[in-house]
Amino acid sequence: MNQALLFDFVVDKENRTITIKREFDADLALVWEAWTIPEILDKWYAPKPFRAETQTMDFREGGFWHYAMIDAQGEAKGYSRYDYQKIEPQKTIVELRGFADANGTVNPNFARTTATNDFSEADGKTLVKIHAQYGSLETLEFIVKNGFIEGMSACFGNLDELLATLK
Repeated sequence: MNQALLFDFVVDKENRTITIKREFDADLALVWEAWTIPEILDKWYAPKPFRAETQTMDFREGGFWHYAMIDAQGEAKGYSRYDYQKIEPQKTIVELRGFADANGTVNPNFARTTATNDFSEADGKTLVKIHAQYGSLETLEFIVKNGFIEGMSACFGNLDELLATLK
């Protein structure tokens, strides 16, 4: 990761939120594509040695992204589903996130998370701000305990590498 790029990660247990601010050395159009095109998402949205594998993606308000986390042996280790609540092209994606099964059915044992992803560009760099409001403190604590911060850091490093090849 380029150390000059902004990376801020704040966990607020009292308000059940995580806020991430991450800058990427690429223009807004390219970063937006990395968030919205499954073939590109699959290349960065998992910490190595895992990889993401899109099962279904319907990128529109009312649509959803269902993906699997695949291990180095090719086995699915978990699934997630992000339901798109609001999309403003190259500005904002609001999604309702949840753990799911192979069919895309959301796991009712984990409260869902509302995540707002805001995109802005300045001087050829793109800032992505992710504000996640967790449905329960237990869900927030579970994901933090199980490596969310480290995993997202690794994913963003993957995206840095990928963006450099796509410019």
